[in-house]
Amino acid sequence: MTPLSPVRIAMWSGPRNISTALMRSWGNRADTAVCDEPLYAFYLKSTGLPHPGAEEVIRSHEPDWRKVVRRLTGEAPDGRRIFYQKHMAHHLLPEIDRAWIGELTNCFLIRDPQEMLTSLMKIIPEPTVADTGLPQQFEIFQQECERRSRPPPVLDSRDVLDDPAGMLRRLCFEVGVEFSEDMLEWPPGRRETDGVWAPYWYGEVETSTSFRPYRAKPDEVPDSLAPVLEECRDYYRRLAEHRLEV
Repeated sequence: MTPLSPVRIAMWSGPRNISTALMRSWGNRADTAVCDEPLYAFYLKSTGLPHPGAEEVIRSHEPDWRKVVRRLTGEAPDGRRIFYQKHMAHHLLPEIDRAWIGELTNCFLIRDPQEMLTSLMKIIPEPTVADTGLPQQFEIFQQECERRSRPPPVLDSRDVLDDPAGMLRRLCFEVGVEFSEDMLEWPPGRRETDGVWAPYWYGEVETSTSFRPYRAKPDEVPDSLAPVLEECRDYYRRLAEHRLEV
């Protein structure tokens, strides 16, 4: 199949997931250009949150969401036929218009909330539900269900780690592109397409050459975050009902 215009794949994820490894997977395809968290500079400038390297992120990346959107909905970089966009759903602040999202092929990456929260707590000691991106993911998911009259693709990170070839093949089918074996392995190291925040966040993925097998994380969420965990589980359950299976 040869699309007449680029296939713009927006993968909406939350933090502490396999989103960067998935970006590596798509970026290893010869026909694909990738984009790393394009709304991050806007998010940091708007919220003033003290993330590592925040000033450098705002200085080095486009902080105007309208300009970012024009790029995301335009031609793929370097004339590639697939434009894979790695998005953090919590970067989608309320003041950003949502209409442009319908111009993308939207997909969703989710992770078991307990494992996600215990990992996120190492960076944000008292995370809120909004910090997880799950409310924003569910908002976009509902919007896409109405627009498409059917659920968009949902990937559970554990499913991908348990069966990378099977799940990526299924995802490619759902978004209308051919599966490539090149998605299963990639060279180690940093990429020019990585955000300037890579030194703070991508240490583990920079040593990777493939998806690493799933390993359970038994850490417990503290009682103080029990309400956050329960709300996250509710969003997760509703999204996981539609997750892709091989």
